[in-house]
Amino acid sequence: MKFLDQVDLKVSSGDGGKGIVAWRREKFVPKGGPSGGDGGDGGSVYVEADENLYTLMDLSHNKHVYAGDGEPGGRRKQAGAAGADKVIRVPPGTVVKDKRTGRILGEVVEPGQRMCVAEGGEGGRGNAQFKSSTNQAPRHAEPGEPGEDRELVFELKLIADVGLVGFPNAGKSTLVSSVSAAEPEVADYPFTTLTPQLGMVYVSEYETFVMADIPGIIEDAHQGKGLGLQFLRHIERTSVLLFVIPITAPDLGEEYRQLMHELEAHEADLMDKPRVVALSKIDILAPDERELLPDVVAGEFPDEVPLLPISAVAGLGLDRLKYMLYDTVSAARGAASLNA
Repeated sequence: MKFLDQVDLKVSSGDGGKGIVAWRREKFVPKGGPSGGDGGDGGSVYVEADENLYTLMDLSHNKHVYAGDGEPGGRRKQAGAAGADKVIRVPPGTVVKDKRTGRILGEVVEPGQRMCVAEGGEGGRGNAQFKSSTNQAPRHAEPGEPGEDRELVFELKLIADVGLVGFPNAGKSTLVSSVSAAEPEVADYPFTTLTPQLGMVYVSEYETFVMADIPGIIEDAHQGKGLGLQFLRHIERTSVLLFVIPITAPDLGEEYRQLMHELEAHEADLMDKPRVVALSKIDILAPDERELLPDVVAGEFPDEVPLLPISAVAGLGLDRLKYMLYDTVSAARGAASLNA
């Protein structure tokens, strides 16, 4: 399935049906009172989160979505039928913006959550509604209210517990494929990962978390360089950030600081998320060097950030990493529920 995380779409809700002017015409009642019915309300356009969807690809096939118009009112005070609503199904984590103003209209996060993005026009009143003590035979009715026409931008932000952060070729995709059932493309060249990947990590039968691998960050990614802003938004919803830094990097501490700078420049709130650093590709070291590595490089990282040496290729340190991430995610979930 092709991954698509941003789509522009026009939506139109339905017009309200018109009320009508009508009169009672019954045997022995040649001049009956007003009986014109109200028009039906126009259909509305809704966005609903569907847990079976993972991409906005389906929306790219239809550039304009219409809800149904309300039907005119009928005789004998019969109301017109309401227009059919239109439901646009999207993956959980989809944000909807007004294209013209850039204003966020809302988002759907939980499966089944629904929001209205274009409200149908109200049906017009028939002449029966205007009868009064001073106007026994009203000869007017209302037209229906028009629906709304809007140009929207749909943006998907993946919902995951752990977001992987690293420069290209740091070993993120290999790590995801090693600890989960995800199958991202893996090769020894930059930007192998061109689309975000989600993987479910099983710690035990009842202990799991979701890991998201995004394309590698490059310097000035927050300004749109490389794959930049297109994918940085996918780590905004994560609970924990996992920095993957290969020990082959010229300066481990500087690489960490550069990554932190790009994240902070994109969204300052990312600095508040718990962080773990995985020092990858340790299979090139001798066993005694692997054990000493965290102590050797500890001074280059903040004291509160755990350092875990790993090799996704050789399977070194992965169990310890999974347990630490699960504990960190659980603590973050607990803090979030207390603050909710």
